[in-house]
Amino acid sequence: MAFETEADFGVTERDEWSYSPAVGVGPLRFGMTVDEVVDAAEMRGQTEVSDCARDHAIFSPTSKVAVHRRGVASSPPAVTAYVSQAMGLFCVAVDAVQGPQVAFDGLPLVGRELSELESDAIAYAEAMDMHLRYTPEGYAGPDDPGILIRGQQVGQVLRSRPLFMVTRDGANSEWDSVPSDEYHVKGRVRGLT
Repeated sequence: MAFETEADFGVTERDEWSYSPAVGVGPLRFGMTVDEVVDAAEMRGQTEVSDCARDHAIFSPTSKVAVHRRGVASSPPAVTAYVSQAMGLFCVAVDAVQGPQVAFDGLPLVGRELSELESDAIAYAEAMDMHLRYTPEGYAGPDDPGILIRGQQVGQVLRSRPLFMVTRDGANSEWDSVPSDEYHVKGRVRGLT
């Protein structure tokens, strides 16, 4: 199965991170404190810590750790980690352009044109006799409750920005756990055209 390459849309240099369901992604482990996330992430780049807006009283206060690639601090964060005061790290969002490549059983998930990712995910599911999972927004991805495929506008193309996560305190599912900061980018709703 041939996958689209990074060079096809202008990314030439990406780290590769592993994903382990319910455990973590790259050097980040679910349940880490803000300090632990910063320590693990600073090995990869420069970090900034800020508080997330508290849109839902049911959730404990949440911090956001933005990780910028070394030497590229003025660009969007390569990775954004969300850390709940009650349960620690629960969500890692990987930027479609700046973020590391993360694969699910050999299927690259980061920065893919969404229609091509869907085609590859369908072929993968059929070949492995597995199911496919769609988000409520209509994006296809692996049938893993810890992966939510989101859309990120890159030029004229909507590319994949996966969220790797576990259910946060007070939520019923990963979809209910999506940080509100992941819905908005510069005033526009992420994933909607």
